[in-house]
Amino acid sequence: MKKYDAIIIGSGPNGFAAAITLQQQGLSTLIVEGANTTGGGMRTKELTLPGFKHDVCSAIHPMAMASPFMRSIPLKEYGLEFTQATYAAAHPLDSGDAGVLYHSLEETAQHLGVDARTYTRLILPIINRWESLALDTMGPLRFPRHPLDLASFGLNALKPATWTASSFKTEKAKALWAGMAAHGIQPLSNWATSAIGLVLMAVGHRYGWPIPKSGSQSIADALAAYYISLGGEIQTGCWVKDTRELPQHKILILDLTPKQVLRVEGLQLHDSYRKQLRKYRYGMGVFKVDWALSDATPFKDAYSQQAATVHLGNTYDEIIRNELHSHSGQVVEKPFVLFAQPSQFDKSRTPEGKHIGWAYCHVPNGSIVDFTTHIENQIERFAPGFKDTILARHTFNPTQMEAYNPNYIGGDINGGVMDIFQLYTRPTLSLTPYRTSNKNVYIASSSTPPGGGVHGMCGFHAARFVLKDHFNIDVML
Repeated sequence: MKKYDAIIIGSGPNGFAAAITLQQQGLSTLIVEGANTTGGGMRTKELTLPGFKHDVCSAIHPMAMASPFMRSIPLKEYGLEFTQATYAAAHPLDSGDAGVLYHSLEETAQHLGVDARTYTRLILPIINRWESLALDTMGPLRFPRHPLDLASFGLNALKPATWTASSFKTEKAKALWAGMAAHGIQPLSNWATSAIGLVLMAVGHRYGWPIPKSGSQSIADALAAYYISLGGEIQTGCWVKDTRELPQHKILILDLTPKQVLRVEGLQLHDSYRKQLRKYRYGMGVFKVDWALSDATPFKDAYSQQAATVHLGNTYDEIIRNELHSHSGQVVEKPFVLFAQPSQFDKSRTPEGKHIGWAYCHVPNGSIVDFTTHIENQIERFAPGFKDTILARHTFNPTQMEAYNPNYIGGDINGGVMDIFQLYTRPTLSLTPYRTSNKNVYIASSSTPPGGGVHGMCGFHAARFVLKDHFNIDVML
């Protein structure tokens, strides 16, 4: 069989990022994927009816163009196109008011009224310094290139989201903030939960929240096309249970979470390292629903009708309470729902005149409770008549989500809880978390810094260590 410098297991964004980074330096690489198609969390399928293209996992991609790695490669030349909604996100309230994330910082601030100055003070420095902050935050712990910028960001980012919320006066601003911070999938009273909210808002103003035309699979397809153009090879439909069955290679990179790593035979990992992996903690799961719809979702709020993502959780207090209850294992009747409507802005997703809906809520890890009714009731609450537009639906509970993509342990789409204890010390307490106890085996999944999302930075950093450790090559973005 052919010999490779490196084999990468897993073709999610991080697997591709690792493989591309190595291939760019002239190494011979092979990506091995268990499923029949590449993509990991970037796949698009007809889950409900013929002609309705649903994003199986991620649909809207705030970090795709905010990522230094993704911006460094010519994906547009390989067929990737993004479109933007009128508004990046909206957050309707029962009162009839709504928080809105405009593309413009100034318009967002103005819409928040008396909270305009507070919002601008929080977000503007991140927008202005994102290029340096991205390099210093989207990777392992290290001495920052721009320490003053990072220190300024860290003072706000490390706070619990509940502390930041107290800076706002209006219910609209507090609700918008809570919806953003809730993307972190953990109680908003946890330390460092402000980080995700600050970043999502800032990159929304700088890059928007892009929607890939024809579905998230187009990101995977562009990554694959670029990788192959560099001479890389891909093998799909091959679940690796024992590394000794692989072609001969010098380096093995795993786009796998710790629980999966422990299941793979032949890695020759030290017992002490395996013990550390067993202590790794996973977070809440998600229950996801996709719909084929006869019409656009009839939100009462005009902003929500034209937003890429709509956060459905009503007030700050309601979101805080329900996310905490979900985290503690309770079944919440009115969960916080993240709803996306890509067909509003990309007509290639559905037959003419039809639409799709995409939504999930946070649930206890591994839950088998059916949350379909809970989610649909939340949508109906803010979009009366939504249920009448449903032509067909497809659901994923956390267990089914894991069966579909083994990286999603118990439905955890972040590859492990991203709290203060695992924000950077993931999957182990190490300044070089991509290395394992076997000098020829590396981890590149979202269980390494900077964690979940379609950004490829975990894979890039893993490949950077491989190049430095074994080939005396130093690469930077």
